[in-house]
Amino acid sequence: MSVKDANPVNARKPKRVAIVIANPAVSTTTGWPVGFWWSELTHPWFAFTERGYAVEIFSPEGGRCEADALSDPRDPSGYSETDLISLGFLSSPKLAALVDTTRPAAEIDVGSFDAIVVAGGQAPMFSYESATDLQRTFVAFHEAGKVAAALCHGTAILRYARRADGALLAAGKTVTGFANAEEDFADKATWEMGALERGKHLMPWRIEDELRAIGANYVQAGLWRGFAVRDGNLITGQQNFSGAETARLVCEALGG
Repeated sequence: MSVKDANPVNARKPKRVAIVIANPAVSTTTGWPVGFWWSELTHPWFAFTERGYAVEIFSPEGGRCEADALSDPRDPSGYSETDLISLGFLSSPKLAALVDTTRPAAEIDVGSFDAIVVAGGQAPMFSYESATDLQRTFVAFHEAGKVAAALCHGTAILRYARRADGALLAAGKTVTGFANAEEDFADKATWEMGALERGKHLMPWRIEDELRAIGANYVQAGLWRGFAVRDGNLITGQQNFSGAETARLVCEALGG
């Protein structure tokens, strides 16, 4: 990836994308610190910048953001060690520093951007209920006919995003997000490591269950499969392996 000499679709007027990552939070179920997920930022970033898009990073409250440790390819666990795109991003001091100085979602000018992409990680499940500026902004993009996208646990925004008439934005829409089978897998892995008491769950609620409950047509591609779906100008990605798929649909919706 070259951020210096990209190949822009339109050098005079590049597409502009706002990527939103979560501020640090504390899990109410485990007491652990939680944050955003690196690949859900870096993989869309890579796809967009390779096309010459201008990308800015925001967070609900602004300021320094921290990633979930397991999403860092340098983490001793080795969980994300094959994520070379994130490793490349983190190896660039200029790029890695971008998550230290995010602007608040309230400062996103919908008229100045073509798309918004809300990344996941564990923190959104505990903090997006109170992220009212982000909720309003996400809906504003959609209502303006612009691309509104979210992936993995970032789709938690759909539990709260309401139109001006009070109707939930995702009701009646075909969407995806972190699947129950993936939550089961994560819970079981945590139990087997002895990191969490058997029977307790990492998440306070589940994306798949809640999206179905609010009247969305929830679909998924299977355990840990990269997958994204588009319904009009609403785009959703299944989990942390779906950043590229989500970005591809965003680029298609933007015309290149």
